[in-house]
Amino acid sequence: MNYGAIMLSTALVAGVALAQSPADRLSLKEPHLAVVPRSGAEAARIQAVTAPPSDFGTAQPFEANQGGAGTVRRRDDGQAFSLPQNDLTFEQQSDFAVGNGLFERLWVTAPSSTIASDGLGPMFNTRSCQDCHIKDGRGHAPQGPGDDAGSLVVRLGLPLRDDPTAANDLDLYLGAHPDPVYGHQFSDNSVPGTASEGKVSVTWAHADAVALPGDERVSLRRPEWSLDDLGYGPLDPRTRISPRVAPQMIGLGLIEAIPTADILSHADPDDLDGDGVSGRAHVVWSPEYERPMLGRFGVRATTPTLRQQAADAFNADIGIASPLRRDPAGDCTEAQVACRAGPHGLDPEQGGFEVSDESLDLVTFYTGRLGVPRRARVDDPEVLRGKQVFHAARCTACHVPTFVTHRLEDRPEHSFQLIWPYSDFLLHDMGPGLADGLPAGQATGSEWRTPPLWGIGLTEETSGHRQFLHDGRARSLTEAILWHGGEAQAARDRFASLSADDRAAILAFLESL
Repeated sequence: MNYGAIMLSTALVAGVALAQSPADRLSLKEPHLAVVPRSGAEAARIQAVTAPPSDFGTAQPFEANQGGAGTVRRRDDGQAFSLPQNDLTFEQQSDFAVGNGLFERLWVTAPSSTIASDGLGPMFNTRSCQDCHIKDGRGHAPQGPGDDAGSLVVRLGLPLRDDPTAANDLDLYLGAHPDPVYGHQFSDNSVPGTASEGKVSVTWAHADAVALPGDERVSLRRPEWSLDDLGYGPLDPRTRISPRVAPQMIGLGLIEAIPTADILSHADPDDLDGDGVSGRAHVVWSPEYERPMLGRFGVRATTPTLRQQAADAFNADIGIASPLRRDPAGDCTEAQVACRAGPHGLDPEQGGFEVSDESLDLVTFYTGRLGVPRRARVDDPEVLRGKQVFHAARCTACHVPTFVTHRLEDRPEHSFQLIWPYSDFLLHDMGPGLADGLPAGQATGSEWRTPPLWGIGLTEETSGHRQFLHDGRARSLTEAILWHGGEAQAARDRFASLSADDRAAILAFLESL
């Protein structure tokens, strides 16, 4: 099923003017949020509290509470990212627990006596949300024989054009056509009676070592991906692949509550200030609200809301139909006849879907209220010095420290919160080293959304590994920084020129997040 074509036809039906660019069509109103407008006095307070610090000798007020009032205690075990926000009511905690159960649910093949849990596949990547987002943390890339790609997905596509930003019509919402046989996403598992699409494997090629001051040498590794044992013939020779590991899940509801205007205020697509950083908003089409919206979620900011993110993942990753993604065959294409004719779990008791509207809402509630852990060592002199060096190196040009969320009538737990995600949620060209060549909407194959850094210091405790970047290639934070290119090249070079003590201070600061 070509969801891009569905979105395009929906846009045409909605009567959107083709002569406008996507940015021109973007409204600052968020249709899924009950927003209370800010007063002038509140706007002034927000400007003051989010201004860059002038004194790095002490921690800023409330800096330890990265997730605002909902910040949770910092744990050093596998549950660090699985706690509910600290400001939920008793009733909300109950909804959180039910949503958690659905997030962990193992889906089975239909028909089954457990109609609320059947409908898996026919092709899929994992049987549950938790299988990919293990302990709500980061996934990992395969490390060798016997290590499967369970917490990694591979997106597929045929680019519509060399430069997705060049067109001025609605097809730039699509970015890439699906592979004519394998669709938009590679499925390495399937139910009995249906062949899977194949297996994902990777070999690691080592790049030249990078010499850093202080006699440190860092060897970078580059992944070489392959799709093996293809079950439906060869891929189209024009198809590009984009592997990416599952991201951590904390703070997503707070991200959704950041005003669109505040994110756009950091965009500088034409680099008018001349600093070499030209972040731009990713305007995407919302099939739920039939309008352009700001993309916030996903490695290329392709999704505007958490509810759509949940529906997309149910459908593409598990093969589950919901009110927002109605096809029970998931990503199976018309060329995959057995898959299209395979068993499904559509049921009247689920509203005619495999996951009901209510269940989709509960999963969305859960993913939107996973608490952000408290910062560590905010007053430590080395951490404070690392923070200062982080600012001086201009890392904050993309990793914007703070935002204040909307005032929300129906979501007090996300309302008017000072948060510290360290991201601008914009697209940036990260250079050829990280490029995969697969566009997504307006995002080119070398553009990525700035990932939030909160919680990055707990990656090993939560996920049991230290893999970073979108495909897990970096084995340390130093490697992750050294892979930065394009708009981030200058900041990367500043880091690479620092003394060993200053590099250690930056790493101490990042580990405190």
